[in-house]
Order: sequence, then structure tokens, then C-alpha cells
Amino acid sequence: MMSYATLWLPTLLSAIAVFVLSSVLHMLLPWHKSDYPTLPNETAAMDAIRSLSIPPGEYMVPKPANREAMRSPEFAERMRIGPVFILNLMPGGSMSMGRPLGLWFVYSLVVGAIAGHIAAMALPPGADHREVFHTVGLSAFLGYAAALWQMTIWYRRPWMTTLKSTIDGLIYATVTALIFGWFWK
Repeated sequence: MMSYATLWLPTLLSAIAVFVLSSVLHMLLPWHKSDYPTLPNETAAMDAIRSLSIPPGEYMVPKPANREAMRSPEFAERMRIGPVFILNLMPGGSMSMGRPLGLWFVYSLVVGAIAGHIAAMALPPGADHREVFHTVGLSAFLGYAAALWQMTIWYRRPWMTTLKSTIDGLIYATVTALIFGWFWK
């Protein structure tokens, strides 16, 4: 088994590489520009929601009180006439990117550390670089992409958005795997 002390450098470097690469994919390329289309009559919608004083959080509408209510004719009618939506309200104010970027970097460290741990448990020191690439890459892919599909399956997030984010995850996993393969001894 490989020493965990030898995994810190590829973990750190892969997190840095993923952080930089994701910044390029999201800020410089038009790849994700269509993920969130503009809401028709955005100002009126914002005014209407603001007037309700809904606290920040994630809401599903209509939402039945329990399983029995879900089967009621009243709930069926509310679903039929709509609108049916999931609403994620964030606090107002300035849109600081510091906290999300910091959390994204920590998340990238965690994904790299777990992928490295899985490889260290599964592969011997000096393992073939293809085996390291394969093991780390699959593990990192699961961390970066697989859970995104649930949002489309259960909450109807557009498949195209999920597909683009899955491709991003594949790119991040590939970079992570290449870095671990390079440092594997």
C-alpha cells in the first residue's frame, strides 16, 4: 500500500489544476452560458417573489403535506394547472464569489484525496500508470459528475445542462488521474 504522505502533492496539484480548469470552462468559454435561460418578465417575477418575503431556501411547489395529500384530487388539480417548480432562493446583496470558490477548491481537494485513497488501497506502489489513471480517474469522475444525474432524474434539471457538467467532470477526472499517474511511485 502506498503511503498517504506521498499522496498529498498529487492531491494538492490536482485540486489546483481542476480549480484553474473549471475557471476557464465557466468564465472564458461560452460552454455554460445557456445553462440558465433568462426568465421572461424577470423584473415582475422578482417583484412578486420579493413581496412574499420568502426566506432563503429551496422550495418545491406544489408540495403535498404527506403521502395521502399527494393522492388527493386537490393536489392533482394543483399539479395539473401549475406552475410546478423548484425554487432556490439565495440571500440578496452582493454576489461574492469568494466563498463558493473556496468551497469548490476544498471540494476538489476532497475528491482528489478520496480518489488517491482508493488507488492507494487498490494498487501497489510502482503500479502501472494506466492502472493508476484508470482507478483515480473513475473515482474522481464519480466525485465530480455522477451525482449530478440525480438532479435531472428527480428534479427535471435539463439533460443538456447535466451532460455539459458531466463532460466537465470527465475533464476534471482526467486531469486528476494524469497528475496522480505522474506522481505514482
